[in-house]
Amino acid sequence: MDETQGILEAFYLLLFLLPIIILILRQIRTSSSNGKSLPPGPTGWPILGNILQVGTQAHSSTAQMAQIHGPLISLKLGSQLLIIGSTAEVAAEILKANDRVLSGRHVIQGVLVRGNDVNHFSLIFTDCNDRWKYLRATCRAGLFSAQALESHASLRERKVSEMVEFLNKRKGMVVELKDVVFVTIFNSLSHLFYSKDVLSLEDEEVGSDIKRPYLKLLELGLTPNIGDFYPMLARFDLQGLNKKGAKLADQLYDALRARIQQRRDGESVHEPNKQDFLDLLLANGFSDEEINSLFSVSSVLLVSVHCDSINERDICELPYLQALAKETMRLHPPAPFLVPRRALETCQVMNYTVPKGAQVLVNIWAIGRDSTTWEDPLIFNPDRFLKSNVDFKGNNFHLLPFGAGRRICPGLPLAVRQVPLVLASLLHYFDWSLPNNEDPMLLDTSETLTITLRKKQPLLLVPK
Repeated sequence: MDETQGILEAFYLLLFLLPIIILILRQIRTSSSNGKSLPPGPTGWPILGNILQVGTQAHSSTAQMAQIHGPLISLKLGSQLLIIGSTAEVAAEILKANDRVLSGRHVIQGVLVRGNDVNHFSLIFTDCNDRWKYLRATCRAGLFSAQALESHASLRERKVSEMVEFLNKRKGMVVELKDVVFVTIFNSLSHLFYSKDVLSLEDEEVGSDIKRPYLKLLELGLTPNIGDFYPMLARFDLQGLNKKGAKLADQLYDALRARIQQRRDGESVHEPNKQDFLDLLLANGFSDEEINSLFSVSSVLLVSVHCDSINERDICELPYLQALAKETMRLHPPAPFLVPRRALETCQVMNYTVPKGAQVLVNIWAIGRDSTTWEDPLIFNPDRFLKSNVDFKGNNFHLLPFGAGRRICPGLPLAVRQVPLVLASLLHYFDWSLPNNEDPMLLDTSETLTITLRKKQPLLLVPK
């Protein structure tokens, strides 16, 4: 009896250790086969690789690793190989010299909450195939072409005016500026899409059927998932994250589908003889699933006053405002990393081997703080751009908030108009102070990493 019990215990122990042994052997085989030609990086732990060294502030920790090991480093997160570039020179090799071969996408488990729907229909996650080209061309024609942007200028100005009116009513009161700007830009996008506001500045419950699952999905997407570190375990959903994501995605898609169905049923909410983007998609035979995915991704992009109004034509006449926007993007980019790329083939970057299937990231947070590129990089100084031709349209690899190459953000033409307009209006119409006359020099500017970089403590301000 004891012998049988001992055999069973040994058998169960072997079953428990077997996947661990396989992972160790796989890591050893990978290291021995290409370790000499991979970019350098810190030594990792068995099984875990560099997970503990990366921590929760990956943009900062990998920037520090680059200071030690060089501008191009390799890391192992579990069994996954990551290659990270942290200087403008490396970014140029990744995004320009190797743009095609490094144009694939790695879709994290948190995004694959509806099978491969997002992978097929999303401009962000679809590989650069014929479908991606068609989706991109459709978005460019309906949303981001020069003609489309010009025709929608009055809409963007109207949404900003509504923001100004809302803040005028709250002069002397504490407001969370991030939420106000988020609603303004989100509604600008939703009006482009189907001629309606989704959210409300006055009532947080309006549009909550879209906003809440959308924001929770973004948060869930950055939650460390065992399936991303060890793909062989992804099917088991050990943390239940895929199940949670599927539930949230269903809530979001159902809310969007209801709005699409209203249009299919003949509802018209815009002026006669005018089409919005939803009309264009329906006319071209897009399915509800495709439309849902496009709208979800585009949303990741985001009175009476006693003075002259500001319009988009004024912005080009305000060089310091443009410099202010560039300096903000340099020091505090919307996201610290560009969306991860995947190597379609083995290639060479900076004379190092990037194996087929490896994830490739560009740390634009580190590039914006590179002392070899920027004088006094930690000082907020918009003046540095006043006599510079540097822009953030993908032409200068030391300022890349929207990426570069064939994977550049398709919403860039809209962003370069909308962001300065919102910023100019906030500065032009209001004086700002901290609550209770707090000292701005004591303001907590520390950041936390979600899908984007955001302040740990929400910025509360008082418009005057």
